[in-house]
Amino acid sequence: MTESPEPMLSFILRRILIAIPTILLISVFVFSLQKLLPGDPVLAMAGEERDPEVLEYLREKYRLNDPIPVQYVTWVGNALRGDLGISLRTNQPVTELIAEKLPVTIQLAVMAILFALVIGIPAGILSAVKKGTVTDYIANIVALSGLSIPNFWLGIMLILLVSVRLDLLPASGYVPLSEDPVKSITTMLMPAFVLGTALAATLMRHTRSAMLGVLKSDYVRTARAKGLHERRVVLKHAFRNALTPIVTLTALLFGELIAGAVLTEQIFTIPGFGKLVVDAVFNRDYAVVQGIVLVTAVGFIVMNLLADVAYVLLNPRLRTA
Repeated sequence: MTESPEPMLSFILRRILIAIPTILLISVFVFSLQKLLPGDPVLAMAGEERDPEVLEYLREKYRLNDPIPVQYVTWVGNALRGDLGISLRTNQPVTELIAEKLPVTIQLAVMAILFALVIGIPAGILSAVKKGTVTDYIANIVALSGLSIPNFWLGIMLILLVSVRLDLLPASGYVPLSEDPVKSITTMLMPAFVLGTALAATLMRHTRSAMLGVLKSDYVRTARAKGLHERRVVLKHAFRNALTPIVTLTALLFGELIAGAVLTEQIFTIPGFGKLVVDAVFNRDYAVVQGIVLVTAVGFIVMNLLADVAYVLLNPRLRTA
């Protein structure tokens, strides 16, 4: 008999209901950013003349004279309709700016997480299986190095070695996937590797810890007692049951990549979220800052929801819990 989809649907609905108050609290925090940032955006827009009539017109236009609760309710209502406001600097809709820059950062994040998965998970499994051996010590040293080396330093060193000395990859810039897929990927390889190494170290440590716990379980001992090949025991029985914390961590790391690739994007001159948020903060473009933070926070919540769904799919016992 096939399992009824109702438990899964109710599980997803419960998670969505839990996420709603979280998003509301985040919206309050995001809106408060405009009150915490120094300076007056209207003065920045008005230029050098700063005519009082122009200042008053701008405050009326952007409803900055309204009471703060009214401004918040208006902003939330517009955000629910997909309107995150107008950039005070470029006069473009914030949703258009985000739609333009977000795919760039998502491409970088996807490539970085692929590097992390390909390096970190096999290294963690090997370290757990070979616990106490030279292989285990080497894997831990490499993981510690990955966590300790700053991304900006590694990025600069790679540019000097790979781009300047060896002339193998472009040092900076970005080419859209739709324009030239091969050149786009080669341009993103170095920044993705820089971000992926640190994530690989974190994934390796968590994979090793999860595998060590699972390898001591009774069903693994039973599988070995049945005479199953060690590779099958490790990959099919142990690794599958160790996936739950790894899935959680991967989802959180992906959200972290979208939010925190600022330095790497600056070093490699990638026109993604990082450059957009830095420019917005320096220009006191509150609407853009609010939009970016809100989209990033909602992205984190969505990734957590996907991780919860993945739990249930990976572990059948949770479907009836």
